[in-house]
Amino acid sequence: MISRAQRTPLGEWWWTVDRLTLAAIGALMLAGVVLSLAASPPVAGRLGLDPFYFVNRHIVFLFPTIAILLSVSFLTPHQVRRLSLAVFIVAIAMVAATPMFGQEIKGAKRWLVIFGVNIQPSEFLKPAFVILVAWLFGESAKRPEMPANAMALALLLAVVALLVIQPDFGQTMLIVMVWSALFFMAGMRVIWMFGLAGVAGFGLLVAYSTVPHVASRIQRFLNPGSGDTFNIDIATESFMRGGWFGRGPGEGTVKRLLPESHTDFVFSVAAEEFGVALCLALVALFSFIVIRALIRAMRNEDPFTRFAAAGLTMLFAAQSAINMAVNLHLIPAKGMTLPFISYGGSSMLSLAYGMGMLLALTRERPRGAVLTAPGALPVGSGA
Repeated sequence: MISRAQRTPLGEWWWTVDRLTLAAIGALMLAGVVLSLAASPPVAGRLGLDPFYFVNRHIVFLFPTIAILLSVSFLTPHQVRRLSLAVFIVAIAMVAATPMFGQEIKGAKRWLVIFGVNIQPSEFLKPAFVILVAWLFGESAKRPEMPANAMALALLLAVVALLVIQPDFGQTMLIVMVWSALFFMAGMRVIWMFGLAGVAGFGLLVAYSTVPHVASRIQRFLNPGSGDTFNIDIATESFMRGGWFGRGPGEGTVKRLLPESHTDFVFSVAAEEFGVALCLALVALFSFIVIRALIRAMRNEDPFTRFAAAGLTMLFAAQSAINMAVNLHLIPAKGMTLPFISYGGSSMLSLAYGMGMLLALTRERPRGAVLTAPGALPVGSGA
């Protein structure tokens, strides 16, 4: 047991980090291993791989995931900003290179192969983008004369343009949602809110008119008879088949029918084999992390820390909600992983980076420690 009297970096971290949130994230990781065992062997079998290929890789990815989560949670807010700037520069360069050098999968180029490893740069772009935008909005709150809002808008347009080229409308929608929420927190005028809603609606209309697979997904959602809805039908039926307590581990049939049961539809596998009760437990875990993080963020007096923590939380919450809503056929189908549950190396590592920053930003610090951090103005400064 670590004593409060110990002033080592580890002791200080242990008594200031949000241990309940850390435990909840650990529970999600454990659930991810169990559900990977349940969902991935049939997928591996269809691809001619070892039955536990995806399980083994999922567990292997957990080691760097945990290392990144814990190491990043030791950072100060100032260090979080610096790291995010470096990650953003590298990630946006990789996103820009993806349409030219990326591997095409299902008509989209979102992956780069580096040293034999598939990497999705947009996954790492998201949390870094949130931190930079939070810093700009925070500076705008402290120094109104600085054109921070215009810079944040320019940053958004640049990122959206690069993602649409791939195309990756799911990540685009996620980034726009979080950016808009932070802009609203920063004191956006009502007219801006209607303007942004109009631009977003126009963008969706353009995507619907020009991108066939976007139009197809929306049409199938609004009118199931207009196309093939096999995957969604099977996914939603799994909740009926599983009932409250499921059919038992290994007894499900959904994983044998769905091509992406270990990624996009792992929530449906959980429903069939372990029941709605487990799904509600997962929802409770996600909700606990989100609500607790938002409460801690709102209590922080530093604008940057407040915006950054809230933005990372909303990013995590939106991604979780989109995945579960797709499984329940509440929104059109969109490939997006369930945080720390679905298989996916890039997703797990980027989530660890994002949640590590969230833990770092929500650590309990003396008021002066935040306001007088390197790069910040001292309390009472007339500057």
